[in-house]
Amino acid sequence: MDGKGEAVLREVGIRKRDVVLDFGCGSGNYAIPAAKIVGERGVVYALDKNRWKLDNLMRKAGSRGLRNIVRIDTSGEIDTGLDDRSIDVILLYDVFWYFPLSDRRLPILLDELYRVSKPDALLSVYPKHIESERLRDKIEGHGFTFTNVFSGNLLHDNRLEKGEILNFKTKSACAETEQIRSHNVALEIEVKAYRNELVEDAKFIEDLREELEAQTKSQLDFL
Repeated sequence: MDGKGEAVLREVGIRKRDVVLDFGCGSGNYAIPAAKIVGERGVVYALDKNRWKLDNLMRKAGSRGLRNIVRIDTSGEIDTGLDDRSIDVILLYDVFWYFPLSDRRLPILLDELYRVSKPDALLSVYPKHIESERLRDKIEGHGFTFTNVFSGNLLHDNRLEKGEILNFKTKSACAETEQIRSHNVALEIEVKAYRNELVEDAKFIEDLREELEAQTKSQLDFL
């Protein structure tokens, strides 16, 4: 199962040296594959309120020689205890049975996740047990912009099943990307204009050369 989890997370966008928060990690279906991907210089924060599942996760991590998973025990509170802008990737997979759309804690959770997100962070959401379109709208109202959907076989309750993952970026990152894109477009326009000027200058020089040659020939013929 680890291999399938790794394939999904690589497709989602986790990379070496990333700092990952797996919020509601359970027994580590994705925390352990994430730890393998980020490597020794990366970190995976595994947060859950089920101590038995966290114990199981840490045993599995130990048996695989993984020392880059930091467990976070919680009694259900929203505060992660992590620093502002410290996380590259947040996994919010199959937790919405605990945070339904009507729950007043859901906006608080999203604000907390935005707080710990780096300016270019990725929020990856597996919207199990919830209406995905309404959840997407809710997330976009709390500092994130939807980027893409990953569809395929996903791990759920230690088995594979078809599903979709919604991926988001912090709005600051999307704004910066759009700014860079706009700058590049403007630069391309300037380069094209400059090239056109060069072509026109070259044509002017060629016309001038031809005129001078004609005048010189005319004078020689006169002599």
